[in-house]
Amino acid sequence: MPPTYAPTASLVEVGSAVWRKSTFSGASNGCVEHAELTLGRRAVRDTKHREFGAIVFDSSAWHAFVSSINSGVLPL
Repeated sequence: MPPTYAPTASLVEVGSAVWRKSTFSGASNGCVEHAELTLGRRAVRDTKHREFGAIVFDSSAWHAFVSSINSGVLPL
């Protein structure tokens, strides 16, 4: 069952987060960054379009997202 709410983060929190380039990002300019936020939330953004903001996941959604990628359910 999908969550009934979407986690959010302030522009200040996203702007001051420590962003890390994904280890799945390659040299093809398809880079994604992720950051750990407060309350166990995670944010993901496109390095070429940071001005578009970030997608914020709560802890359980983040773990489901990563597990889906690792298992091949969501191919890269």
